[in-house]
Amino acid sequence: AKNGKDVPLFYIYDSYNLPSYDWKNLLSPSGLHTIRNTAYDGVFLGLLVEPRHKNEILQGGFDGFYTYFATNGFTYGSSFANWKALREFADQNKIMFVPSIGPGYVDTRVRPWNGKNTRKRLNGKYYNDAFQSAFDVNPEIISVTSFNEWHEGTQIEMAVPKKVGDYTYNDYAPNPPEYYLQLTRNWSQKFRNYQL
Repeated sequence: AKNGKDVPLFYIYDSYNLPSYDWKNLLSPSGLHTIRNTAYDGVFLGLLVEPRHKNEILQGGFDGFYTYFATNGFTYGSSFANWKALREFADQNKIMFVPSIGPGYVDTRVRPWNGKNTRKRLNGKYYNDAFQSAFDVNPEIISVTSFNEWHEGTQIEMAVPKKVGDYTYNDYAPNPPEYYLQLTRNWSQKFRNYQL
């Protein structure tokens, strides 16, 4: 809800590819092409990857920012160690901070050069640690990357062994196929109880 009215929530991926003054024209109430206080208004979150994106998001009139990447340490925004400072920046500027977490990360099938950012799932430990790190900064929302992005190894949907050509997708063995959905449900319930 925004100003007592239900509105959609938009995650703008690669928002930093447009200059903040272009976003300001759209997202500022006084912008030349504003959608604020119209039927098209919503909650708009920009993607924070680098430290400079904080001010660009603020100048652009966004309602907040999210971190997207499920790899602790891959970007400034996805690094758990930076979340406290990011939350403080958001609070000081009255915008939202939405940390993004995931169960692990492996995208070497589509980005062979990116092996250093692989994060093993460790039978749920990585996911649990990510949830706890997000809880530690008390956000309004935690986003999960992702439900079904198999090419980045961040999926939480049910998984069974699958091979395509020479590539074998990871399943969750020795855990059941719905293991990460169960973990997500458990953490979501904790988050809901914490928010009440």
